[in-house]
Amino acid sequence: MTTAHTSADPTAALIAATEEHSAHNYHPLPVVVASAEGAWMTDVAGRRYLDLLAGYSALNFGHGNRRLIDAAKAQLDRVTLTSRAFHHDRFAEFCARLAELCGMEMVLPMNTGAEAVETAVKTARKWGYRVKGVPDGQARIVVAADNFHGRTTTVISFSTDPEARADYGPYTPGFDIVPYGDLAALEAAVGDTTVAVLLEPIQGEAGVLVPPPGYLAGVRELTRARNVLFVADEIQSGLGRTGRTFACEHEGVVPDVYLLGKALGGGVVPVSAVVSSAEVLGVFRPGEHGSTFGGNPLACAVALEVIAMLRGGEIQQRAAELGEHLHHELNLLVGGGAVEAVRGRGLWAGVDIAPAHGTGREISERLMERGVLVKDTHGSTIRIAPPLVVSKEDLDWGLDQLRAVLGA
Repeated sequence: MTTAHTSADPTAALIAATEEHSAHNYHPLPVVVASAEGAWMTDVAGRRYLDLLAGYSALNFGHGNRRLIDAAKAQLDRVTLTSRAFHHDRFAEFCARLAELCGMEMVLPMNTGAEAVETAVKTARKWGYRVKGVPDGQARIVVAADNFHGRTTTVISFSTDPEARADYGPYTPGFDIVPYGDLAALEAAVGDTTVAVLLEPIQGEAGVLVPPPGYLAGVRELTRARNVLFVADEIQSGLGRTGRTFACEHEGVVPDVYLLGKALGGGVVPVSAVVSSAEVLGVFRPGEHGSTFGGNPLACAVALEVIAMLRGGEIQQRAAELGEHLHHELNLLVGGGAVEAVRGRGLWAGVDIAPAHGTGREISERLMERGVLVKDTHGSTIRIAPPLVVSKEDLDWGLDQLRAVLGA
């Protein structure tokens, strides 16, 4: 699927220019993408690669999805930004359709996932003071160890990842960290001034960690009993990735607040949202929170098409069926000496590589040489999360390349 580098290959020059002029806050694989369609990307030298990362789930509907591109193009000819100083004709429908998809009442749109998390923190605190009656300045939020909710100053204040935290203090107070999946520890941490429990239904950056059965249902029961908001960060896990619209659905759980992003923008524009009840989001008054680009017409047009594609359920069913096949094939590798564990749901998997076979980065580079793009996390783990439109044949070809790299 790949060809050898030549002296005319522009890849090296472009990577060198990136290293010279861009801050080194990422360590990308040495590939320079020029175009993409569906589950495939083509680099500047014409080599094709199967995308098994999907922009960390931002590209659930594939690269260049025609419905999304057409929606964006149509809106580009009309109006792209008004700011929230004025109404625009796509906003009401976007809020109504997204609230309906979530079974909620209100939407507060932002742009990035981190902004949605920051907004949720502010929402939970304001709700705690205005509705629950927590004394001013005492609101606390319980979070899970090994979480990933973004990289803003407040969010990294409750991260347990040294790379995310180091050299950025002083940190924002008001958070209590408990082990992920430990319901007893969570219950012990919830006190009279707790306003929210903020969790990923599946921890993505930690290696696609799925909590023990009954954990999310237990969190829902506990938070309801203690008058605490259950905030589910579905930014990576939501919108079809796990075979359901939301990962919480696997335990029949509906949180108080959904946090959405990534796939909501279809890989076209950044779109995020906090979605909840009128009681929760109704605490805001004009001027208390906002975003110039949040809920802009272009974002709403694209997100409306995303919501329309999710309403039918076909993309979720596809992720469930192909995901079952993916996990069956990956689990066959466990115990053979190359793969130590496989976790995940739907078209989302974390694969722990045995150290003797290389680091996650090394495995990712070897797969790249064979025309497959994945990304490592936490040293020995690779993440597999293809666009949900990937064909079974392409997925099987990608798995063949993984077997070849591992000698399995």
